[in-house]
Order: sequence, then C-alpha cells, then structure tokens
Amino acid sequence: MANSKLHLFQPFQSVDTVQKLLKTSYQQQGLEGSELKSYNNTYGFIYYIEHGLTYLNQADDSPVSIKPVLLFYGMVQLLKACLLTVDPLYPESTAVLAHGVSARKRKKQSYEFFQDEVKVQRNGLFSHISDKMFHVKQMEGTKFSMKDLLYSVPELASTIKITKNKAPFLKVGLASDRHIHIPYTILDDYKMTKERFVQYFQSKALFQFETEDDTAQLFTFSGTQNNHSLSYSPLFYEKTTQLLYIPRDKSRFQYFPEVLVHYLLLYNLSMICRYETEWWGELLHTFSSSDLSLITEFLNLTTEKTTYYLYNFLLKAFGLEDRE
Repeated sequence: MANSKLHLFQPFQSVDTVQKLLKTSYQQQGLEGSELKSYNNTYGFIYYIEHGLTYLNQADDSPVSIKPVLLFYGMVQLLKACLLTVDPLYPESTAVLAHGVSARKRKKQSYEFFQDEVKVQRNGLFSHISDKMFHVKQMEGTKFSMKDLLYSVPELASTIKITKNKAPFLKVGLASDRHIHIPYTILDDYKMTKERFVQYFQSKALFQFETEDDTAQLFTFSGTQNNHSLSYSPLFYEKTTQLLYIPRDKSRFQYFPEVLVHYLLLYNLSMICRYETEWWGELLHTFSSSDLSLITEFLNLTTEKTTYYLYNFLLKAFGLEDRE
C-alpha cells in the first residue's frame, strides 16, 4: 500500500487467510453453516477492503474539493467488510443499502456548516452498523449537529480553541494507564456534586472510583476496559498522543463510538461537496468562514483514525487482538 495508514489491511487480501478468519469468527458466534458462510463471503470481504483502500489512497492525492466523497466511500467499503464478520447475510435486503442518514435542507443565505444537522433514518447502513457492530440501537429520528460531532474529535482541540474560543475537552490521562484523573472543574461543567458525579461517571464508563484528592483537586478512577480496543467511548481518544479526554458538555458524555462520528461528518461533507457546490466552492476559495480550518483538519485526520478503529474491530472479530 502506498499509504502507510493502510498497510495494516494487506493480510486481509488473501483468500485462504480470509476464509479461515471468517469461519473462526462465525464459529465463535455460534452461527450454523460457518464453513459455507465463510466461503460465500470471502471474495466480498476482500473486494470491500480493496475498494475501500483504493478510495482512501486516491483521497490522499486529491484536492479538498472532492476529498470528502472519496473518504466517505472509502470508509463505507471498509465498514461493509467489517459487517460481514458479524452479519454473514449482509446485505440481506435493500433496506440496508441506503446511507441511512439524511441531510437538512439548507437555506442559501447565512448557511453555517457548524450549525448544520444530519438526521438518522429508520433503515440504512448507518443504523445497521450502529446495531450490528457497536450495539447502539433505536436511533431513528436522532439529529446530530456538526458542532457536536466536531467537538467529539479531540485532535481538533487546538483549532477549536483558536477559531471558536472553546475548550470542549479535559485531559484525564493516557489510554494505557490503569488510572485516570479527572479535575474537579468538571463539576461546574456538569453541574453536579462530587458524590453525584462519581455515581454518574461509573454508570456511563467502565471505570471504578478510587479516591478524590482535595489538594490536587482530582478524582481518580481505575480502568477496567480493554485499552487497545475499537472504542474508548464515552471518553475521547487522541491516537497520536494516546491521551484520553472527557467532554465538558454532559450531553456528549454517552456511548457513541467515534467511527459513527466520522461516518456522519463525512456523509454530510460528501453531500455538500456534491450538491451544494456553490457554497462549497466559496468556502474553499474565499476563506470567509472559520469552519474551513476545522473541516480541512478533520479531512486530514479522519483516515488515520477510522482505519485504526476498523482494523482493531477486525482483530477483535477474528480473535487476533492479543497478537497486535
């Protein structure tokens, strides 16, 4: 692979290897006919991977004006390969073929990407991957703003601070550490007492309360999750530094794997790129909006982040996570 981010998927381009791995995955799930199912899905899996990597490699060498389309469809193809590990009948019906998300109709005047929304549909790929891959259910009708989605990607923290004068995250420690430390300042953000916050945090995250330090103004929690898995949600993970963050907005402190965040952002950007060409062109060439820097930075990091999560998803599905 020309792109160093994508070489991890090279082992999944072998028929013999993929068939054995799919068979193992289906057997671990207790599915009947694992031999036949793995045989039937091997080439589909390989082609999804190959097609996805082709899109993502092309995106690296493409101008920003068309990059969102390539990134979105590259991610979608890799997601379809991942789906085959947990849903051997995919696509069982045409209901799961649509994107599963709709973009809001835009007013031509005073449109701002930051305030835009997407809405989850009852059927389609988004709901299907949410359910089958991440066990996130019943999202029909849920709306997500671009602001909330961008504020769920910790790599954007510096740009958000400069362009929006906001600090949406608090650093709590390294993903590899057994303990995380949350500043007392979170109590003002969440409008909670110490006791209520400890209770609330433990109910949402796989961490257990250890101590509170009034001198250092910190809560300490010990982690019980597998810290190199496919999602650190509801905490946010910054891959380069391997740091974990807690969102300062309580509404964003919920289980929502970051892969889904990238899907929604890339879907909307790809729709804007294709169907709101005039606004998109003005954004790229007039430098009139602070949203441009956030969009550009997101487009530059999304492949690194999503391929990391999806590769780890495959390792887990194939029982290979301890061999990483």
